[in-house]
This record gives sequence, C-alpha cells and structure tokens, in this order.
Amino acid sequence: MFNKAEELLELCKESNLKISDIVIEKEIKSLKISKEELIEQMTEVLNIMKDSATTALDKEVPSLSGLTGGNAKKLVDYKKNNQTLSGEFVNTAMARAFSTSEVNASMGRIVAAPTAGAAGILPSAILSAQEKLDLTDNDLVRGLFTAAAIGEIIAKNATISGAEGGCQAECGVGAAMAAGAIVEMAGGTPEASFNAASFALTNIMGLVCDPIGGLVEYPCALRNASGVVNAFISVDMALAEVQSLVPFDEVVDAMYEVGKAMPESLRETALGGLATTPAGQMCERKFVK
Repeated sequence: MFNKAEELLELCKESNLKISDIVIEKEIKSLKISKEELIEQMTEVLNIMKDSATTALDKEVPSLSGLTGGNAKKLVDYKKNNQTLSGEFVNTAMARAFSTSEVNASMGRIVAAPTAGAAGILPSAILSAQEKLDLTDNDLVRGLFTAAAIGEIIAKNATISGAEGGCQAECGVGAAMAAGAIVEMAGGTPEASFNAASFALTNIMGLVCDPIGGLVEYPCALRNASGVVNAFISVDMALAEVQSLVPFDEVVDAMYEVGKAMPESLRETALGGLATTPAGQMCERKFVK
C-alpha cells in the first residue's frame, strides 16, 4: 500500500485519514484478520511495553553480565530527593527508558522497537505522553500503528541495524517512531508526524554503535534515555509548525548513506569508540566472559 512517506501522506490526504487508520487497514488486509483481532494483538504489545518500562523503577535489575543495572531506580530516587534540572517529566521518562534496557539486558521480555538495543525509547515516550496529555490506552495503541509505519518505511528504504548503520539506525529510528506517534496522539497532522520523525533522525545523524564488550548495554541504555528526550523535543518542534526542510524520505536516504560511510569499527563490532577506550577494555575483561 505504501513504501515511502510521500506515498503514505498522499493516502492520508486522499482519504482524510490519520496514519494509524491507513496502517490498520493495511494490516487487516495483509494478515487477513478482523480489526478487533488486530487491536487485541497491538494491545498485548502495549502491555509488554508497560511491564518492561516499569519493572526496574523500584528495584535494581542487574544484567546477566553484571556490567549494568540499577540506573532506572537511581533516576527515580534522584527525582524524589532532588530538584532536577530537566524536571520530573523528563527524569521519569529517562527512568522508564532505562527500565526497558535493563529488562532487556537481564533477558526479560521486551518489544524490539525497532530493535532490542533501542527498545526503551518508544515505550517510555508513549507512556509519558499518556500521562502528560491524559490519553487512553486506545490512543497509545493507535500511536503504535503510526510508529510501526515509520519504522517500516525506514526498514524498507534504509536500515534499522546498528551493524549496518550505526546507532542512528537503532536509537535514531526508535526516537523517530516515538516522535511521529506522539504527534498523532497529540492531535497533529500526518505531515507534522513526519516532520517530527525527520527531526529525530536529523538530530543524531551519524551516531555510532560502539557497545562495550559487544553487549547491548553500555552506552546503549544511555542512548535510550537521550532518545526519549530527542523524541519529545522533535514533537514540540513539529507541533509548533517548525518544518523539516528535507522531506522524511530524503532524511532516511541520507541516514542510510551516512551509515554505509561509517567504518566497520563504529558499527556494532566493539572495535572502536567507547568500546576500545582503556575503561571500556577493562570493563570487557571484567564482565564479559
């Protein structure tokens, strides 16, 4: 039904429908199931996201390696006991992103959105938006369909793999999916959703993938937390009617070209960046068996 944002936007314009409406229609035809069954399936996805985004907020969840864990709870405790610079909303969102990353690193159940390494961004973003905007779970489910459309377009035309495109293709895409979804959830237009997604990708274009010890833990969890903030500022710019000078499809093409230009050492091989610093090497010897 669509392969590019340009095509999806044209469908929205022709039918006067939201992005989520078009995606729901497409999935019903593709999967040959009823709308009720489809919504039930996405609701289950949402419930898994809720669990992963809250599990580590009130208890430490160490990774299997022992390299990371407990940072979600640290942020919650900090928020309770200190006057934060970025505010309660942002600190809570970052904690939720850390929570999913910690659940993932402990081999818990998460939703790869678009990947396991970037799985904390979308759940944290939509749950935080729900609280801020007083949204229903149904609003979030519809937002997930919008996020899915953005992720699908990027996967078809570029990559969502850190090994192929760096962290811009994982945390960048996760932030783009979240930003586009929240714009629709907040009542924005399809065009604004893609503006927000464009900003999120643009903001961290060129971000490398350099996991210490080759584990999807550090600095991955930090980038999930910053990815949520990236999504929020992208939403605000789009809702303020700031325009992306480069159309979303061209931003995706540029991201892919940048990813292909990255040296192999900066694409999830743990052969460069933070992974090869003295501290990174020490952590690998200590924690990676």
